[in-house]
Amino acid sequence: MGLDWFSALTDSLVSNTLLIFVSLLLITILRFYLPRKQGFLNLFVWIILLTGGWFFVNNLVMDFFLKEKTSYQSLMTNTWPLRIAIAFLINGWVSLIGYAYYSWQERTVTEQQKNDAEKLTKEAELYKLRQQLQPHFLFNALNSINALIGSRPAEARNMVQQLSAFLRSTLKKEEQQWVMLEEEVHSLQLYLEIEKVRFGNRLTTHLEMDADALTLQIPALLLQPLVENAIKFGLYDTIGETLISLKASNEKGELLITVENPFDLETASAQKGTGFGLSSVQRRLFLLFGRNDLLQTETKENIFSTTVKVPQPYLPEVIKTLDNK
Repeated sequence: MGLDWFSALTDSLVSNTLLIFVSLLLITILRFYLPRKQGFLNLFVWIILLTGGWFFVNNLVMDFFLKEKTSYQSLMTNTWPLRIAIAFLINGWVSLIGYAYYSWQERTVTEQQKNDAEKLTKEAELYKLRQQLQPHFLFNALNSINALIGSRPAEARNMVQQLSAFLRSTLKKEEQQWVMLEEEVHSLQLYLEIEKVRFGNRLTTHLEMDADALTLQIPALLLQPLVENAIKFGLYDTIGETLISLKASNEKGELLITVENPFDLETASAQKGTGFGLSSVQRRLFLLFGRNDLLQTETKENIFSTTVKVPQPYLPEVIKTLDNK
């Protein structure tokens, strides 16, 4: 453009340094003020003002260094529209990139907060579902103990000890989401011992557990509502002995549990067997896996069966077990 090297380098250094400063100022503005639909006009005005300020300051600095260079003064007179246009475009692109980056960052933080809130809500609901199962069983157990104190004090003391062991085992699981099936079965047996005191010889249970299923994981306190539901609708409306059977197997890496109980065809108790106990289990499985097909019920003659499929979370314990196999 006819400038000497000193004038050209000075012009480039001053202009670009000031332009970098303006760009950083725009990025800082976007960091603390991210415009919405109505705010883009304000951002556009900011770009115009900062570009104008850049041009004004640039001229003052260059007049100080090159006030005796007539060739530079002539160049500025002929090229100022081009300089302003280029500076405006650069500031516009910097603003666009800054807006895109901080918008992405804001969406990421918002999405993380949303996921954390959903997780807390889900955990709270799971905890509430577990807690709702305890009072019903506890009241029944205390009523049975009260009835046994006068007539059979030895059995009442035995039931208190069993109830204490069961509650102690349950409290240890309150903070656990998953446990091994073998541990869950141990707690279930404590529960069944209490129920057998309540119902006497009328209640008979049969547990059939495959060896490779005992090492699989299961949501804590999931078996009790399944068996409690079977006892409720297997004994309350029938006379005589009642067999409650529970089977567990490893089906292609998933835990398959089946609970069966008889019912009276005339009272159609099987239709009642989908009350709070089963609905709570189905809700817990949905919250954990997002599926509604993991609990199925079936009526065959006078047998009501409940089948639950538990996909494995592949916790470190499960991975170690599978590796050993």
